[in-house]
Amino acid sequence: MDDGLKPYRGLRVLDAGQGIAGPYCGMLLAAAGADVIKLEPPEGDWSRGLSTRRDGHSVMHTTFNRGKRSVVLDLKTPEGRQAASALAARADVLIEAFRPGVAARLGLGPDATPENAVCLSISGFGQQGPHAERPCTDSVAQAYSGLVALNPGADGTPHKVGTFVSDVVAGISAFAAVQAALAQRQLDPTPRRRVLDVSLMAGTAALIAFPIAESGLLGRTPAALNVPAGSYRAACGRWVMLALVREAEFVALCQTIGVPELPKDPRFESFAARDQNRDALLPILREVFARETAEHWLRLLHGARLMAETVNTPLDWLADHHVQAVGAAGTVQQPGLGAVPMPNLPGLGPWLAPAPAMGADTEAVLAELRAMAG
Repeated sequence: MDDGLKPYRGLRVLDAGQGIAGPYCGMLLAAAGADVIKLEPPEGDWSRGLSTRRDGHSVMHTTFNRGKRSVVLDLKTPEGRQAASALAARADVLIEAFRPGVAARLGLGPDATPENAVCLSISGFGQQGPHAERPCTDSVAQAYSGLVALNPGADGTPHKVGTFVSDVVAGISAFAAVQAALAQRQLDPTPRRRVLDVSLMAGTAALIAFPIAESGLLGRTPAALNVPAGSYRAACGRWVMLALVREAEFVALCQTIGVPELPKDPRFESFAARDQNRDALLPILREVFARETAEHWLRLLHGARLMAETVNTPLDWLADHHVQAVGAAGTVQQPGLGAVPMPNLPGLGPWLAPAPAMGADTEAVLAELRAMAG
């Protein structure tokens, strides 16, 4: 995003979240031009202690906290709470991720903000309801919301998705909700606080809205949509992922890989039939794909205009010529860590400002508060 087009320039955000979901929302606001103050306890955001660490920085913290200013305050002390409340009193957006009710006790609830502020709470299960007080992590949210059940392994064991998908989708959902609230504030300037409640549980459920909707309608687990879509191991050891959305694509697939007789078999004549007879179909396709390399299959499949790609590792993705050609990744020059490869934020352009050192901006921000008060 061109620097002159950042819509939230001048917007003041107090980010009192830790980990991923709240900080990611704050970072997206910073990418759009907001002045985001990252409020950390004396021991720092707990994400500083996870993943690869050097000189007080971690890759996790860097990924979700670029472009912010860090202020360290001890909210267990009257002085710390007073300073935090002063920051909240000047914030256009307040982000907090404490247990329900804790933010208000610390002086960081909606009542501490200006009358026209947007106040965002991010939690595992939401601010209300029988599970509001339950502790929650990304893995727990994935399991509770149904995502893990949709991801069985070859042995039938349900697995979590191998990254922090519940945290990230909650952060993106929070960013969208904050943007909607800011737009509403622009259209209706009547002073009133806009209080938002975003949970990892609800965000993850929204991510899998389609299978939830179909399961609820049928009262059972629905049939698979696109058998034999999935991953197949090639002779070189790499995996090829197939995607099918139309019946004609199964016919084209079979012709392309040399088994044109399969669509004529009544067991495989439709998506529904193939789902019922997947135990007969999939071994045939696995044996075919094991005959040649992934490069061979991709050349044939792409030539037939079928959807397929190799299963990349993150390193494969970074090295991919298309990724490099379109500028999908950049490098964050993070003090302590050095050059950190980083995907760019979609739609916001290359945005490579480093994450702040813990408490690096405490004195400057407190001086700003004193100047405003004085």
